[in-house]
Amino acid sequence: MKIEEEARDIAEFYSFLRIETPLLEAAELYERGIGEETDVVQKEMYTLRTKGSGKLALRPEYTAAIMRSYLQHGMHRLPQPQRLYSFGPVFRHDRPQAGRYRQFYQFNLEILGGDSDAIYDAQVIIAFYKLIEELKVKPLIIQINSIGCRICRPNYRKKLVEYYRDEEICRDCERRLKVNPIRLLDCKKEVCQTAKAGVPNIFDSLCSLCRGHLKQVLEYLEEANLPYVLNHLLARGLDYYSRTVFEIFLEEAIPAGRQGNLALAGGGRYDYLAEVLGGRPTPAVGGALGVQRLIEILQTSGTAIPLRTSKPKVFLVHIGNDAKKKSLSLMEELRRANISTSNALGKDSLSAQLEAANKMGVPLALILGQREVYEGSVIIRDMENGVQEPIPMRNMVEEIKKRLRG
Repeated sequence: MKIEEEARDIAEFYSFLRIETPLLEAAELYERGIGEETDVVQKEMYTLRTKGSGKLALRPEYTAAIMRSYLQHGMHRLPQPQRLYSFGPVFRHDRPQAGRYRQFYQFNLEILGGDSDAIYDAQVIIAFYKLIEELKVKPLIIQINSIGCRICRPNYRKKLVEYYRDEEICRDCERRLKVNPIRLLDCKKEVCQTAKAGVPNIFDSLCSLCRGHLKQVLEYLEEANLPYVLNHLLARGLDYYSRTVFEIFLEEAIPAGRQGNLALAGGGRYDYLAEVLGGRPTPAVGGALGVQRLIEILQTSGTAIPLRTSKPKVFLVHIGNDAKKKSLSLMEELRRANISTSNALGKDSLSAQLEAANKMGVPLALILGQREVYEGSVIIRDMENGVQEPIPMRNMVEEIKKRLRG
């Protein structure tokens, strides 16, 4: 699919290497890494018991699994930072609706190790922005915030608890208020929207280091000419975030307004996740792009999503069982010669096979019958003018390459 190809090209341009993590991991990884009281763990994660009474979970997101892999396989001993990307399915128990599926695909970018340089935050944001822009989805806007660090965040948490004490909030937020008050800012329920109007601004509570870090990130975005707005209510729904959090939106709601208020990509810095998982302190930043959400926008806006396919150069036609058997070895010879080939081995009719070749638009057809098998030859047919001639099988690859060049 074009989106996956574009994602790979962007990732490789910015020097990210692909990493694959298991679909099934110990549930504890996500409970500790994402946060036991988050909606992902409490309501959306698929879990199962093993025969040994262990508890596994289908991958609900990539970041915790990638950090686990980084720690487990000693990637901290490699040159730092490590730039890793992933593209694959994740699973969340959700009510299927527009933009939400129980199995969906994510594209992730993660920069792990090194230091907490703001340039890495900016590079992740820029890479996601450029990918979406390459797919002709625009205009885009970046919403960005800082949720502080271990030094300044406790003071802001106290302010939130004090503020929300007299506000009407949903039952989930009553629980969040006791565990992680910052996550109240991420609640989408209508009853909590009114309460957000007067919420204390986190910028007033940031320490000088966090304030300076955010300022640097914004300066890098400005240097790249990317549009952004500060949103002091942006928090994201996972516990591992610190300092930078961001989301990328379509600036104008598309017709019917089905996706205009949903983030296409989002993420942030998670400098404490490695320690939560039992590792040494490891600065890290990353994010994820929802592939299905992007596809829906492309479809709703009428933008075509072409597939990147390798068009066959040759179509192999067989006549009879002996020719069908021989076709297998000929196809392998063509594969070794890097000549893309198609066939219709399930069809016996010569006319049906030639019709299939015509529909594919291949320049050449190879026709193999019983006589050709016995003689060690093959008929090469020019599909444009219908001219055909027999050639020895030993010369087949050389003759095809010569005709394709001509």
